[in-house]
Amino acid sequence: MSIRIKNGHVIDPDTRKDGIYDILVEDGLIKTVAPSIETEADQTIDASGCYVMPGLIDLHVHLRDPGLTYKETVETGAAAAAHGGFTTIVAMPNTKPVIDDEHKVAFVHNKARGCTPIHVLQAGAVTRGQKGEELADIENMAKAGAPAISEDGKSVMNSALYRKAMRIAKECGIPVLAHCEDINLVEGGVVNADENMKKLGLKGISNAVEDVIVARDILLAKETGVKLHLCHCSTADSVKMVEEAKKEGIAVTAEVCPHHFTLSTDDIPGPDPNYKMNPPLRSRQDVEALRQGLKADIMDVISTDHAPHSAEEKSRPITEAPFGIVGLETSVALTITELVEPGILTPMQMAEKMSYNPAKVLGIDKGSLAEGKAADITIIDPEAEYVIDTSAFRSLGKNTPFHGKKVRGLVKATISDGQIAYLESADRRPYAVRPKADAKPLPKKQEEAQA
Repeated sequence: MSIRIKNGHVIDPDTRKDGIYDILVEDGLIKTVAPSIETEADQTIDASGCYVMPGLIDLHVHLRDPGLTYKETVETGAAAAAHGGFTTIVAMPNTKPVIDDEHKVAFVHNKARGCTPIHVLQAGAVTRGQKGEELADIENMAKAGAPAISEDGKSVMNSALYRKAMRIAKECGIPVLAHCEDINLVEGGVVNADENMKKLGLKGISNAVEDVIVARDILLAKETGVKLHLCHCSTADSVKMVEEAKKEGIAVTAEVCPHHFTLSTDDIPGPDPNYKMNPPLRSRQDVEALRQGLKADIMDVISTDHAPHSAEEKSRPITEAPFGIVGLETSVALTITELVEPGILTPMQMAEKMSYNPAKVLGIDKGSLAEGKAADITIIDPEAEYVIDTSAFRSLGKNTPFHGKKVRGLVKATISDGQIAYLESADRRPYAVRPKADAKPLPKKQEEAQA
């Protein structure tokens, strides 16, 4: 199948293209990128007024499959990803059973190949059963295609065991995706430790719960030489430590989730379980530090930590409800609304943090719109204004604090290996998109590097 994308604002961190181009896709590859392409194609997509970016990559997704498929499945999670503009996602291993050997990695990869055109990559656990007692079969999981190891949902508290895992990951050439949480400091907390939450009578999770393990993991990465990627950073001190680690030449990268750069505890209306995530929403000062860290390219990646739960689970009291919110179908809009429109990030930086940099973290040949590369492409209308409505989600999970939020930035098409994984059409709109009135012109080319 051939696809011609016409008149789009191509934003490609790899080639540094930032302007109006046509793209021709043939046989799953990007054949031509040029100011004008007249070659006929099986399908033509008019991308006028839209950003055309390398396919988005999410390093941090919970698909709940196997074992927890009432929350999400590989198929529904991949459909949500395509709807949200993602062509590659990395699934966390905290399923039932835990993904801790090559056979379980292969199970997810095979299931994904049978139900979705997007790329689903299954990370392997660090320890067997995520019990923190003995190492999982890291070498064979890597051979089976696991792009990384992670104990996500918890930290490996045994530092000696974790260091050994890092050394194996280094030998295998895969990164460690680190959930930074000192479980001994949590003490039953469910929200951030601050005055807002004290007024609600809720136990708090202090910044130190994250910061202590961030510091430890950076030091272990320095010793072992492994590529360390810090997941869902939420504190100002995490940003400072990442900055210092990079100055020392340590191989560390870090991600921020949209909920952490959008909301603070000032925005929590009450004991609503949809505002319960781990790490928790922090102070406005932390939010600003995360935004500035993204702006300065200290924080490399925007990931979702997509964590679907059933309606029944999230209807429980906040002290009993599980941590986590969905994010695959809101990430693009929140990034444009909260970071790009206010000028905190350029569109080029958005493409870097949502595609190019994640590809570099994983060491995969993606995140590019160069000729000859795989045709993983995301088309986004940055001016489309709408209200987030969970009834339009493809995910089984509807647990989000962003239902009813007015945003800009609508995914128009998701193309994976030259196949259309999602295409918004007039007869099947995902949201009630408001008609454009006096639409703004496309943003002019901006400086790529910001201080």
